[in-house]
Amino acid sequence: MAGSLTETAQALKAARLAKGMSQRELSARSGLTQAHISRIENAAVDVRLPNLIELARVLDLEMMLVPRPLAPAVRDIIRSHRSADGRPSARSRPRPAYRLDDDEDAARGRR
Repeated sequence: MAGSLTETAQALKAARLAKGMSQRELSARSGLTQAHISRIENAAVDVRLPNLIELARVLDLEMMLVPRPLAPAVRDIIRSHRSADGRPSARSRPRPAYRLDDDEDAARGRR
């Protein structure tokens, strides 16, 4: 999550939009009202930690405390795994750790 209230609000909204979720759907899944989610996303309220944790859980985000000197490196890593639209880039998608011979033949169009 980002440092300032505005950055956090933007990150939450971007995550919601990337998942194709409306504020109403996020409301139903998180237990927060749609109006409160709107205020959070507009940085109009200070989001309470329990609410932030619940929103992060629903949006498949991981909250962690990062030592300040490492924050730029963490941001660069996150940025490098996103495409221009905020979605995971092709190179950041999980790949299998191994490939069976049959899988390789199928990938080449052989059977």
